[in-house]
Amino acid sequence: MFTKLQRLQAIADTGVVLIVRLDDAEEAYQVATAAIAGGIRALEITYSVPNALRVIERLATEHPDVVVGAGTVLDAQAAYAAIQAGAQLLVSPNLSPEMLAVANRYQAVSISGAFTPTEIVNSAEAGADLVKLFPAEVLGPQYVKSVLAPLGHIPVAPTGGVTPENVGEWFAAGVSAVGVGSFVTKAEHAPGDYEPVAIAAKTFLAAVDQARAS
Repeated sequence: MFTKLQRLQAIADTGVVLIVRLDDAEEAYQVATAAIAGGIRALEITYSVPNALRVIERLATEHPDVVVGAGTVLDAQAAYAAIQAGAQLLVSPNLSPEMLAVANRYQAVSISGAFTPTEIVNSAEAGADLVKLFPAEVLGPQYVKSVLAPLGHIPVAPTGGVTPENVGEWFAAGVSAVGVGSFVTKAEHAPGDYEPVAIAAKTFLAAVDQARAS
């Protein structure tokens, strides 16, 4: 079974990877669950979340149809531990050949961070499935458009500062997907009421759909 292909297709279908970076494990779990209810189909729980591997394990077990992954994976040890916990996606803010090797060995989807054209190419050569342009808010859509003129064959996903208001500019510049964090994960909500998170996820996904249809 082409499970990795199916996971990549989930990202391609929605065009979105959710970054969950919160200070509390239960909050991260509840926010991720609400975002999934809002339509998110690929997400990463960053290693900065307390007990991140436990959160990944819970989500991967409860949502087998969602690509649940680990973020801020900086080395092979962290990569393997995440996969053992059930992660199907590994994301790093930088190029880590060791992380990419583990991801490819176990057929997890890999997203490698890059900032310059050289780093983008190096990530692709090292085996990344998707290149994460980070921090994207420093560069902007025009930078992506310029870089993708010669490198349009490499799938790039900007992360940082992507909102429903500007997501159309990013897709017009040629990106393959986008990463979103605070707009969804920090949607204001009352204690125990995560419906605003689900609504924020729906809003963002709808903005992406509209951007891609334009």
